[in-house]
Amino acid sequence: MFTLAEALAGLGAAPEDLPASLSTVKFTGASNDSRAIQPGQIFVALRGETQDGHDFIGDALGRGATAILAERTVDLPEGAWVLDLRGKAPAIPSRPFQAPAYFLVTDALKSLQSLAGYWRSKLPVDVVGITGSVGKTSTKEMIASVLSQRFKVLKSEKNLNNEIGLPLTLLRLEPSHQKAVLEIGMYGLGEIALLSSLARPRVGVITNVGPSHLERLGAVERIAQAKAELVEALPPEGYAILNGDDPMVRQMATKTRATVFIYGQESNFDLWASQVESRGLEGIRLCLHYGRESLYLKIPLLGAHSAHTALAATAVGLVMGLTWEEIAGGLSKVPEQLRLIVVPGVNGSTLIDDTYNSSPASALAALNLLAELPGRRVAVLGDMLELGTYEDEGHRLVGRRALEVAAKLVVVGERGRIIGQEALACGRNPEDVYFASSNQEAIQYLAAVLAPGDVVLVKGSRGMRMEEIVNALRTDGA
Repeated sequence: MFTLAEALAGLGAAPEDLPASLSTVKFTGASNDSRAIQPGQIFVALRGETQDGHDFIGDALGRGATAILAERTVDLPEGAWVLDLRGKAPAIPSRPFQAPAYFLVTDALKSLQSLAGYWRSKLPVDVVGITGSVGKTSTKEMIASVLSQRFKVLKSEKNLNNEIGLPLTLLRLEPSHQKAVLEIGMYGLGEIALLSSLARPRVGVITNVGPSHLERLGAVERIAQAKAELVEALPPEGYAILNGDDPMVRQMATKTRATVFIYGQESNFDLWASQVESRGLEGIRLCLHYGRESLYLKIPLLGAHSAHTALAATAVGLVMGLTWEEIAGGLSKVPEQLRLIVVPGVNGSTLIDDTYNSSPASALAALNLLAELPGRRVAVLGDMLELGTYEDEGHRLVGRRALEVAAKLVVVGERGRIIGQEALACGRNPEDVYFASSNQEAIQYLAAVLAPGDVVLVKGSRGMRMEEIVNALRTDGA
């Protein structure tokens, strides 16, 4: 919660003669979605490709917005407190404050970022930043779970990890927060550097580097360059926590001033795992090693690949001074927000909902999990987007693994067809591959063929909206 005086300072326009009484005017955060506005928040009117936030200012005010951050004026309630911050010292209204405050700025997004960076700089909170091509969200959730065993923690919600979402998260910080765990995404080179300058992380975690953004950056090496911006931003007293099993991530050890902490599955790393065993839908077992200490754990994360999620969370716990007991406690509590969900399906089947997003690496990990489960295995796979020149090869790679794992393969979308075509080319019976032209067609087919004991993986890129398939076939009433 920050004051009007602090908001003006964050917007680079704090006048010296601001009345002391205005320090009692407080804001509880910000949102760029008028539907989500809570009383006491600032509504940020951003211009998008298809919508202009200025068109929703009235809706935001109706829902209780205490202030508006905008680039142009609109009809406002009589008596609104208007401050023009466009390149000159603002004239403070002489009348007593009356909501809403209206901050008129040149660039609403840059002003939001400036305000968020200023507010974060006022607080002594320790920030953990997480980036990587795959596994950012699950790693963020598990790190927050571990740190919450001792500290009051703020974490990124949903996918608020970009140039808009991260500043909004920072504005949720309270002086009582001791740690903040922030997912940091990127669209191109320089974005992680920008977000790191706002968040000021002391600990940076890199999960991996893969081809999930090739359409934007053109080469895996450029993706690695972009991800490395996080460790480059860390202070000398910080920690760069790197996945040593990924060669491109391991090489980032030379790009940081911070202390490097390597995790993985080799015994020469700072923290390593052995005896990793998947127990299907019951989770995984593994042994963690740190120095001369070892810890045997059962963790309710699905798939052997989740060992890396546990390792990253453990590494953060160790550098933050947590005990093994606290770390084990955090690892045992898998947050509900983790993306992969298991739900009952039609005709006695079981659905594995991994529809949040997809890339070749995450699709292969999901198929590896499917391979560990009993019953007739069905893979429902859709387009993987933003792969650039790797698009054909990436989909064919997934098709070959699906051939080995799934008794039945259902593919959705133009790129999904490549998965099915590769499975056929490698010898799969045509009766076992179904090409659906839409999610609805896939739903109709699956409803007819699924049987008791079937286990069904549903996965595709976010733009494919494959959660529609899960929602249509699940039987738990959710």
